[in-house]
Amino acid sequence: MKKLSIFIAFIALIMSAQAQQKNTILKGQVTDPQGKALASAVILNSKDTTETAFTDTNGLFTLFSSSPFQAIIVHKKGFERRKLRVGSQTFMSVVIAPRVEQLDELEVIAQEEDVQYSMDMSSPAAPRMAHHKALATSNGMVGNWHHVPAESRNTESYSAINENIFHRVQDEPLSTFSADVDRASYSNARRFINLGQLPPIDAVRVEEMINYFDYDYEAPKGDDPVKVFTEVAEAPWNKDHYIMHIGIKAKELDKGKLPPSNLVFLIDVSGSMGSPNKLPLLKSAMKMLVNELRDNDRVAIVVYAGAAGLVLESTPGFEKGKINQAIDQLESGGSTAGGAGIKLAYKVAADHLLKEGNNRVIIATDGDFNVGASSDGEMQRLIEEKREEGVFLTVLGFGMGNYKDSKMETLADKGNGNYAYIDNLTEAKKTLVSEFGGTLFTIAKDVKLQVEFNPAVVAEYRLIGYENRKLNNEDFNDDTKDAGEMGVGHVVTALYEVIPVGKGIGAKVDPLKYQGSAVEDVAIAGTYSNEMATVKVRYKEPNGEQSKLLSRVVSNDVSKLNMASNNLKWSSSVAGFGMLLRKSEQKGDATYENIIELAESALGKDKEGYRRECLQLMRSAEILEKNTASR
Repeated sequence: MKKLSIFIAFIALIMSAQAQQKNTILKGQVTDPQGKALASAVILNSKDTTETAFTDTNGLFTLFSSSPFQAIIVHKKGFERRKLRVGSQTFMSVVIAPRVEQLDELEVIAQEEDVQYSMDMSSPAAPRMAHHKALATSNGMVGNWHHVPAESRNTESYSAINENIFHRVQDEPLSTFSADVDRASYSNARRFINLGQLPPIDAVRVEEMINYFDYDYEAPKGDDPVKVFTEVAEAPWNKDHYIMHIGIKAKELDKGKLPPSNLVFLIDVSGSMGSPNKLPLLKSAMKMLVNELRDNDRVAIVVYAGAAGLVLESTPGFEKGKINQAIDQLESGGSTAGGAGIKLAYKVAADHLLKEGNNRVIIATDGDFNVGASSDGEMQRLIEEKREEGVFLTVLGFGMGNYKDSKMETLADKGNGNYAYIDNLTEAKKTLVSEFGGTLFTIAKDVKLQVEFNPAVVAEYRLIGYENRKLNNEDFNDDTKDAGEMGVGHVVTALYEVIPVGKGIGAKVDPLKYQGSAVEDVAIAGTYSNEMATVKVRYKEPNGEQSKLLSRVVSNDVSKLNMASNNLKWSSSVAGFGMLLRKSEQKGDATYENIIELAESALGKDKEGYRRECLQLMRSAEILEKNTASR
């Protein structure tokens, strides 16, 4: 019996080690010799310098890797550069001393407020950056050649968001919106916080933060490719309100059963993509995707800068060496003629169209389409036209400083696609490897939701997030209206904040003279007093033109918050986090303290560590908020 126990323990140890290798996490703190925490220090995996982390205002960092760490490189402007062996450590306390002499290494801009990181001269991008430095020196820009005032180099753009407000059920019983599986806002906000800044308010789309995470929804087993789940519990930021949680889960399919893919990468190789967190990171991400290709998949690569060109003709997946060689040869330079590149990419996709396959253009860029005859409107119309011909679009965003979030979100929406922001190699792995099917294979398109609230139970409601996904009520039954797509295994989660009858603020206008009696309407609805709402979902098959309808009744069964599922508790904590970052007028009693406490109670299995990472972001944002308030 003792030998059996030892054997079981040995097997468990091996399995644990294998699990850790899938996604290794290293945490730590960087201080100066006096013990003062150092913000904005850079931590690099010595084995793969695209795996990068930055310390927050407490000097804390979290570094992710797809393989076990051997050593890390730690440095900060004005301090010595150290290379440290990791060994079996999972938390490292690192001390770096101020440097007296300037290092002989190349420093490049890491963010708009002079946070910088070094690049070894062995890096593929180093010779190109060295050339830029030499050119700057020859033009008389010596000394701190890399210093550019933050206000002159930060040209990031985000669409304005007008936050959803409460609606009276007696006036507006229906709420209609499109599904959204984009998650770019969360990883972009993470980038800001890890760099010691709070993100711009309009960079925070709460629904994308919620949908970044996986939830424990049972996959559909019948003919329908999606399944609907609902739950109601007390709202964490207002004791008189409820949270109505809606989840949709797409069917899981074995990778081997997915249809063949015709992929065309459209790569931005303009001068703005030269930073290591742009084109070099993109190349590493592309190689990870290449490893996932099957023999019957095809890949082509189109690049664009001053002009567009085909650098890899459509190539079968079994020629991985040829594909990787083309990736290795990508270099940045020139201005950005995005319109010409998109036209060429769609032409290549059409030339190799798979009628029963997955046809997709994958555009990778910082979004800075600043040169070219094509207007944004022309590009959008082209994307919409090709969508109808069966070629969808995925958008991958990279970089900082000139990042054009507003443009990339619009392009993905018009192209029946999805949009992700890649801030590190771990995010690339999540998007292109772990969630390969969801990112690249549509299983249901034009997914719309419509919720009808019962006025006998609900006085007012507010949809949390989805501000740019709202539809007219009549659009729900109109199959010509475009809506969101769901990929294999995708989940969509939406939250409503609900005010029950008796807790609302009452009518905002006088009773109407010529309309039906509100009392009669409530009396009719009262026959369904055990129902809070009805959720309806419409979707189309990937190649279908006629939508199908699913419906689910939400019972008037409200749980105590501490008795709610981890699904509801986690999504509510992330919604609270998003509202705090947005400085929302609807945040109620939400504080970082109580959303962190709620999140801690809902971590669940968290196999990949994404929820624990979010917890650290919440703690860092709390400190940043306090520091901002004290100025």
